[in-house]
Amino acid sequence: MDQPMFDVAVIGGGVNGAGIARDAAGRGARVLLLEAADLAQGTSSASTKLIHGGLRYLEHYEFALVREALTEREALWRIAPHIIHPLRFVLPHVRGLRPRWLLRLGLFLYDHIGGRKRLPATRSIDLHRHPAGAPLKPEFGPAFEYSDGWVDDARLVVLNAMDAAEHGAQVRTRTPVTAARREGAHWVIETPAGSFRAAALVNAGGPKVLEVEGLVGEKPDHAMRLVRGSHIVVRKLFDHPYAYFFQLPDGRIFFAIPYERDFTLIGTTDADQQPGEPITASEAEIEYLCAGASTYFRTAITPADVVWTYSGVRPLVDDGSGRPEAATRGYRLDLSEAARGAPLLSVYGGKITTYRHLAEDAVDLLASRLPALSGKAWTTTRPLPGGDFAVDGLAQQMADLAARYPFLDPATVDRIARAYGTRAERWLDGAQGWQALGRDFGAGLTQAELDYLRAAEWAVSVDDVLWRRTKLGLRLTAQQRAAVEAYLAA
Repeated sequence: MDQPMFDVAVIGGGVNGAGIARDAAGRGARVLLLEAADLAQGTSSASTKLIHGGLRYLEHYEFALVREALTEREALWRIAPHIIHPLRFVLPHVRGLRPRWLLRLGLFLYDHIGGRKRLPATRSIDLHRHPAGAPLKPEFGPAFEYSDGWVDDARLVVLNAMDAAEHGAQVRTRTPVTAARREGAHWVIETPAGSFRAAALVNAGGPKVLEVEGLVGEKPDHAMRLVRGSHIVVRKLFDHPYAYFFQLPDGRIFFAIPYERDFTLIGTTDADQQPGEPITASEAEIEYLCAGASTYFRTAITPADVVWTYSGVRPLVDDGSGRPEAATRGYRLDLSEAARGAPLLSVYGGKITTYRHLAEDAVDLLASRLPALSGKAWTTTRPLPGGDFAVDGLAQQMADLAARYPFLDPATVDRIARAYGTRAERWLDGAQGWQALGRDFGAGLTQAELDYLRAAEWAVSVDDVLWRRTKLGLRLTAQQRAAVEAYLAA
């Protein structure tokens, strides 16, 4: 049987795998990306949706990680200004918790160790006079306002995979790897769709990195710690554009973030995930987040107010930390020794914010063994699909979209511009009205968009569309969701 030959095969269609596939394809390699389910179906669609340095990591002395992540914030904003945008966070001081001088010191470091250029600096505020103070209880006064970024995490993965494909990579979703072995100077990779050969193999399995190691007959180089982070979504608790960074008496922190125009996202928790345990928010986690939010907001939040929850498992390198929130968010890249034959590169850990730099480091390592990777690093400045406009040009993109398609309501213009950027034209295609976009499934989702997602973004199931490519699952009725599912299955 014919076995297609590639230079690099990547197992895992999360943000790290898609980022590595993109980088390698752009350097001239023949790349195969294999994902057992949908792109970003696991951890990479279950983050807190932030491009951030990790302010709390400073108190765990992770200075190098914070510096790397802070440096990446503006680089990622520059290459994807449609799905990434700046966000100002409000951090109230709470008596009896971290002292004000410590918060000020941490934020001073945050502003200065990462090469911040465009993002505004930290400033002290009085919540009794600041718009972010209105929804909070009156006992909160002194606070700090600082910068980080928002990201549509699942779309970040999809856009990396799209760009990889546009550089020649073959992307195969719903194609699990069942076995892999070295044969001479190559890897032979077995899947239900057939066998493939590759000069090098990348294990970007995320939480399943150790399972993949076993699948390919390797002994893991690191122990992993799986930590579940759960989030809740409620109807919006405030109308202003600021997000909140809140402290709790147990030493943990959580965020409350404007979400999808009409909602507030609250999270996250840190709980060790046991093998076989469902990756869902427990009742205790939901109650914990509700209680934490109720500590700060004037309006009490109860589990009955929760309209959606999601959870993801972070694959962290086990550094022996006692508490899950203290475990390192750094990553490790391990390349097999040349004497063992065809290279295997395993990715342990990582986070959304550092994915691009991780991918660049990974491909640099592979380049030392693969002549096919002859190109130079290139992803720092090249925009992701749809992001080929000025870093501060999203408002103009929206204005242009509204002018060209006056039948789109403002909420739909906002959603489409933030999801697709300049690629929206590929499916709006000069339409003169709703009728030209085909069947209307509700909440601005049309047949034209569904067809595009299926043809260009590997969407297969209703969850692929409503929870990863879009977040319209928050808005469609059960009957409307069933109609989308039926259309995709036809």
